Amino acid sequence: MNMHVAMVPARLRVAVIGAGMAGLSCADRLACAGHCVALFDKGRGAGGRMSTRRMQTALGDVEFDHGAQYFTVRDPAFMAQVARWSARGVAAPWPVAGTGAWVGVPRMSAVVRDMAEQHDVTFGWHVSGLVRRDGAWFVSGECAGGGREQRGPFDAVVVSLPPEQAAAIVALHDLSLASTALAARSQPCWTAMFAFTEKLATARDCVRETGVINWAARNSAKPGRRGPETWVVQAKPDWSAAHIEMAAGDVAARMLGELGKALGVELPEPTVAAAHRWRYAMSSGSDLGALWSETSRIGICGDWLLGPRVENAWVSGKALASMMLETVEAAVA
Repeated sequence: MNMHVAMVPARLRVAVIGAGMAGLSCADRLACAGHCVALFDKGRGAGGRMSTRRMQTALGDVEFDHGAQYFTVRDPAFMAQVARWSARGVAAPWPVAGTGAWVGVPRMSAVVRDMAEQHDVTFGWHVSGLVRRDGAWFVSGECAGGGREQRGPFDAVVVSLPPEQAAAIVALHDLSLASTALAARSQPCWTAMFAFTEKLATARDCVRETGVINWAARNSAKPGRRGPETWVVQAKPDWSAAHIEMAAGDVAARMLGELGKALGVELPEPTVAAAHRWRYAMSSGSDLGALWSETSRIGICGDWLLGPRVENAWVSGKALASMMLETVEAAVA
């Protein structure tokens, strides 16, 4: 699609598709610079792969961090951000996962929800495409009630989604960005969730790379958690890929057996046994950081542009915002 570079306004109106860590990080930086940001997410709340699943059971409400299990800190700027989360009580260290491991408190999604509270976010809104009209962008999608809408106008669009989904959104408008996204590949992950009436007979709070288990954790042992004994079990990527269309109930049964074998204990019948399929869980990453086109005024950010870590998603969002701000500064200079 041919486009000309229009005059860049000093105050951008930006649509961000995806209210996960990368999208919110980008929104933070843009809003701090005085730009107007609106975020859209198909979920019921902020989280992305840092989401927390809540279920009503006979034991009461139970919660599972069924996406990212913890995050680590290397980048100095991200370290400062984590310190702010810690001061506000929404993040705490979790030494069980290793030196320097952190989790959201009282659930993994707490940190992204804390970020989202500072922004205009429309949840339950599934973006299906972009429309270019009168030199501006409009976001097309389906709201929670099933109706189709368009929101806009916007001067720029940020897509903070897994590469496969990002490519589908931008393909009609920026082939170069879409091609880069298509070159990346996400690995799937089956995640099983279990709740028990009593604590399992093991002192271990986590399991790494045992059998078909990539990671398993006693979710209820994380800082700030309440409620009954809960476990999250994540299958290895190759097993998940080979069984991607397996029924969720069958996956849960298999992972329960694998957990018992890994812990070396006979497990009681769980009160809750469920499984969630993450089709786009992890990417091997690249050194691109973020993608931005001055011509189309579309940007893409996400951990897949750096590596499969929560910190990388945050860094990617900041990197994209910096690219966009350079465009504005150059235009008004």
